[in-house]
Amino acid sequence: MAEFENKYPENANGKFYVDDQCIDCDLCRETAPNNFTRSDDGHYSYVKAQPTNEEQEALCVEVMDLCAVEAIGNDGTDG
Repeated sequence: MAEFENKYPENANGKFYVDDQCIDCDLCRETAPNNFTRSDDGHYSYVKAQPTNEEQEALCVEVMDLCAVEAIGNDGTDG
């Protein structure tokens, strides 16, 4: 399970985040490209933008559920 205290600082403010368990598999970036991107330094993804509609929200939930190492979290807040 993703841990809020281990989230990457690049994550956009909001409920979804990626923590330091990310193995850079590209699943989130391919599935929800509007919301996830790769670090310039590589080796991990982070949330570049929080979802702004129901479709993006659903994709973020989907990748959170599919993440092999459970590096994507939802802290339940909206801001």
